[in-house]
Amino acid sequence: MDNTIFGNDNDIPWTDLGQGVQRKVMVYNDELMVVKVRFEAGSVGELHQHPHVQTSYVSKGKFSYIIDGEERILERGDVCIVPSGRLHGCTCIEAGELIDSFTPYRQDFV
Repeated sequence: MDNTIFGNDNDIPWTDLGQGVQRKVMVYNDELMVVKVRFEAGSVGELHQHPHVQTSYVSKGKFSYIIDGEERILERGDVCIVPSGRLHGCTCIEAGELIDSFTPYRQDFV
């Protein structure tokens, strides 16, 4: 499948990351990647950092999101940006889904 131009949601499998979190890489090229991340209520996206700039759009659910020690509650329709190298993570309050984008793409996801 060519993930560099089109991504059909029904054709892309979920990857189980364990502890109630699943990921689906939708499309990517060298400059940009779009990823869906599904969380069960109570699941945690552990605090971490990476050199990529990231955006997270909440398409479903409710999350407690932390970026550089600042915590916010994000609900459906909310968005944030994570600058390169910043410590960040989230806890899912109500089962939900994030649409994340990364620049450049995350080689460790493919």
